[in-house]
Amino acid sequence: MSDRHRLLVRGRTFAAVGAGGDISGVGGARGGGAGPDGLFVRDARHLSRWQLTADGAVPEVLAPVEMSAAATDAARCVLVPRGGRQEPPAYTLLREQAVADGAFVECLRIVSNRTEATRVRIALTVDADFTDQFELRADHRTYAKPGAVRTRRATEGEDGEGGVRGVEFGYRRGEWRARTTVTADPAPDAVEETGGGARRLVWTLELDAHDTVEVALRAAACPHGEAEPHLPASPADAADQLASIQAGFASGVTLPTRWPALADACARGLADLAVLRVPAAGPDGEALSVPGAGVPWFLALLGRDALLTSLFALPYVPDLAAATLPALAATQATQAVRGAVAQPGKIVHEVRHGELAHFGQVPFGRYYGSVDATPLFLVLLGAYTEHMGDTALARRLEPAARAAVGWMLDHGGLTSRGYLVYRADQGGLANQNWKDSPGAICSADGSGASGPVMAAGAQGYAYDALVRTAWLARTAWDDPVYADLLAQAAADLRDRFQRDFWMAGRNFPALALDGEGHQVDALASDAGHLLWSGLLDKEYGEAVGRRLLEPDFFSGWGVRTVAAGQPAFHPLSYHRGSVWPHDNALIALGLARYGLHEEARTVARGLVCAATTAGGRLPEVLAGYDKGAYPVPVPYPHACALESKSAAAPLALLTAVGGA
Repeated sequence: MSDRHRLLVRGRTFAAVGAGGDISGVGGARGGGAGPDGLFVRDARHLSRWQLTADGAVPEVLAPVEMSAAATDAARCVLVPRGGRQEPPAYTLLREQAVADGAFVECLRIVSNRTEATRVRIALTVDADFTDQFELRADHRTYAKPGAVRTRRATEGEDGEGGVRGVEFGYRRGEWRARTTVTADPAPDAVEETGGGARRLVWTLELDAHDTVEVALRAAACPHGEAEPHLPASPADAADQLASIQAGFASGVTLPTRWPALADACARGLADLAVLRVPAAGPDGEALSVPGAGVPWFLALLGRDALLTSLFALPYVPDLAAATLPALAATQATQAVRGAVAQPGKIVHEVRHGELAHFGQVPFGRYYGSVDATPLFLVLLGAYTEHMGDTALARRLEPAARAAVGWMLDHGGLTSRGYLVYRADQGGLANQNWKDSPGAICSADGSGASGPVMAAGAQGYAYDALVRTAWLARTAWDDPVYADLLAQAAADLRDRFQRDFWMAGRNFPALALDGEGHQVDALASDAGHLLWSGLLDKEYGEAVGRRLLEPDFFSGWGVRTVAAGQPAFHPLSYHRGSVWPHDNALIALGLARYGLHEEARTVARGLVCAATTAGGRLPEVLAGYDKGAYPVPVPYPHACALESKSAAAPLALLTAVGGA
């Protein structure tokens, strides 16, 4: 997200506003910048303009919205009418904004600075373009929308006699319906046309000497199939609701006192996780709240992200896992669907609710292009059962777990190829492990892997999944025969992996095997995931752990995705040289598992130091420059500002190092 925008987030709803509280509709990857501005609900932009003028001109920003603030409760700024040095501003404009579920609210205060009466003409230009988020991405695609109609109409007071109260924007295309309603108190004097789709709400306000007038502004978003949202009374009311949600989410969590910076990062992460939860449904239709992946592009259920987030948070907030597991069981594939990369037993990669997904113009309504979500589902189920000491959820989800194992052995490739394998999806993702950008799975010289890919990290997850599910079969399902089968499959996978992936000359595992079984030899951080999964023998694991802390890997802020010095390395590549907090959290957990506690503390110190430069918050990804090159982490240009895995990463660090 661009640092020109301030984010306000609440569940499935987020707003991005500029320094003066405006929404211009110009942002987004196509319009320039790292992210769109607007009000977004369930993958659609429900406000594309929200622009204030005073006496016919855009006010001057005196105190901008705090762009770097870690809080997401409210946006506040101070504006004045434009003028010269000779005469102080006649009045001051104070804007306060917040979001709730499906709603955007603003309190605009106009304060007279004069000793005589003042007349002020205020105007707010508003619009809702209902653009799908996929249209705002820089993929250079256009999408036909046959029969689409946008409407606007002025709305009246509730009794029908109160005059114009606001404006309603509507959108329809076939059976698809969406609308946004903007209301104001006091009601505007008029709603004017602008020559385009936008409408202008205008007020002429009379202020006595040093008087204050308030205008309450509300936007209610109704995505397709949704009811009218509940509107908070004010931004302060919305902020209070949010604070209560965050406090309830983190209640009972004890943070370390010996390392205050880690405690601050954990607290910030918990607060972000509370607002990043999105609604989902379980196998019986029960309402659930699961981690959304991140803002601005991924405020949705993504299987891998929700699973890793829940795993990191499990010792502290097990409710996340208790919701994520049944939500993913409910969306588990039951049949093969080619365009969605679905096969029986496979866990979903991404669930979208927007217009383009609804009409099948993007494959992500339910998209299964992930090789690792399925084993991670089993890892989380086993870890949750062990942590809680209760087998009830494991028994309830036994059919889903057995189906997931079946996918790994059958369609996943463990039986036929010996490893989990994926093939590039022409309509979706070319790479389907966590490094899912094009070219991410590469050799040291930068050349991409050809044919089917067997990524190293996914094999570690598969091993852990088999071990944990064997334990579930014994303890929860009373099926020792099945347990023995899975335990043997895990042992065989471990033996094969160390034979086929280990690069003896470099004393390090390959990033992947290609379609011919050749090693893809880039030195990459994925090796640290093998420590977390316990796939490597002790000698190999210790060698990998120490190698990851060498200067070409470790930037000072964290372990790079690809070691520097290789032709494949680029510090501003998404997956070929950057530093990912969640990647490093897994590495820290793995280092601790293999007894490399000082190395785990080194990784933790780097990430915590990075977090302290941003109010305790870790972004999705950082550039891979060395810490000595610049006093603060260099941001990756297009990173999600709030991301659930990164929010949960400090909790994983706490688990790895114990607050020491």
